[in-house]
Amino acid sequence: MNPATTPPGRLVHDPATTHEFTMRLTSTPRGARLARRLVSHRLHEWGHPYDSTANETITLIAAELVANAVRHGHVPGRDFRLRLAASPAALRIDVTDTRTEKLPSRVLAPMPVEEESGRGLILVDTLATNWGISPRTAAPGKTVWASVDVVPFPS
Repeated sequence: MNPATTPPGRLVHDPATTHEFTMRLTSTPRGARLARRLVSHRLHEWGHPYDSTANETITLIAAELVANAVRHGHVPGRDFRLRLAASPAALRIDVTDTRTEKLPSRVLAPMPVEEESGRGLILVDTLATNWGISPRTAAPGKTVWASVDVVPFPS
């Protein structure tokens, strides 16, 4: 899947959005760990059980995006923002940090086997239906977002 650019918060105004969760977290490993747990917990509450493909996929994508926000988007004294939205057809995660000059690369090259890191966005690209980067409009920074189509439960 190729990354795309979309206006930030696209699902906020989508009338099909049934659930939304937003929280500011400290830009630390502890904040990243809490973000992963909150995503999994919210999805479970919204009808995507912990062991479901949707929950596991979005939680893994969240882990990569928040790790990048903490590692590459950290500005001392600034938090990152996590947003999770659900509609009947898709789940979307947005992670906003305050660093403008460090944008993720849209060209995802395979990493050498001996490298210990650098595969996060390759994983996001593989798991997400769509993902991209949006500039932060009200302040410096960016939002990296990913969405995953979900199969509705049979009625």
